[in-house]
Amino acid sequence: MTEQRIDLGLAASTPASGGCGDGCGCGAGGAASTPTAQTATSELRVEGMTCGHCVRAVTEELTALDGVEVVGVDLRDGGVSVVRIASSGAASDDDLAAAIDEAGYTLAR
Repeated sequence: MTEQRIDLGLAASTPASGGCGDGCGCGAGGAASTPTAQTATSELRVEGMTCGHCVRAVTEELTALDGVEVVGVDLRDGGVSVVRIASSGAASDDDLAAAIDEAGYTLAR
């Protein structure tokens, strides 16, 4: 079993133009998505992830949830990967589990 750490750099930097910087028009006003003192952290164990594409799929589903600010993944090819989530608490455990399922992976029990 091989362990690999993938850092997607999801803590956004503040673009000079404001917003998130990718032209989405979100109106974020240049606010960085760095966890705050009011941020809750969760750790999920996910089965079936084997590569960077897997990490992107899970990260995209989780960051689409309201309140999710930062997602970090410790990819363990062929094993159980660890997904850490920093959120404002708006996303429930059921929401997180559904996002993992939607990405095509399974929560380890």
